[in-house]
Amino acid sequence: MNQSVTAQDEIKASKALYAEFGGGGIIMSMNYDQRFISQSKSGLGYRIGVGFGIYNYKEIVDNNHYSYRRSTYNIPVGLNYVFGREDLSSSFEVGFGATFLTRKMAIDYFNSYEKQYGHFLGFLNFMYRRMPVNGGYNFRVGFTPLINASGDLVPMGAVSFGYAF
Repeated sequence: MNQSVTAQDEIKASKALYAEFGGGGIIMSMNYDQRFISQSKSGLGYRIGVGFGIYNYKEIVDNNHYSYRRSTYNIPVGLNYVFGREDLSSSFEVGFGATFLTRKMAIDYFNSYEKQYGHFLGFLNFMYRRMPVNGGYNFRVGFTPLINASGDLVPMGAVSFGYAF
C-alpha cells in the first residue's frame, strides 16, 4: 500500500530588515530589502535605508586651521541581484546604488588634494548572503566600495545582521 503525501507550498522569504555596518550607510544603517518578484529568494530587488556617518571637517579662518568632527545622516538606496538556488540559504548578491547625505562631505582616497564635496556617494555591493529559505535570521558580508564625488573607488567592506520574512 503506497501513500502519497502532498506538501503545502512553502512560503519563501523575499524581504529582510537588517543593520549594516560599513557599506552604503558609511558607518551604520538600518535597511529594508525586497525582491521584485514576491515569494522569490533570488533575482532582482532593491534596498532602502537610513544611516549615519562621521567625517572630519577642516576650516581655515585667519590663517588658523580648525578641525571638527561632524556627523551626517544618509539614505542609501540601491538595486541588487541575488544569485542562488531557491532551496538553499546561501547566495551571492551584486548591486549598486547611491547614498544621499544631509551634509556635503568628501570621502578621502589616499589623501587626495583635490577634494570634491557632494551631497551623494555611489556604492557597489559584492556580498555573500545567508538567508534562510522560510525566513529567520539573516547575515551578509562582503566588499562594498564607495564612489566619492571625484569618481574614485574607495575600498570598503560591510557586514549585516537582520531578520528575513
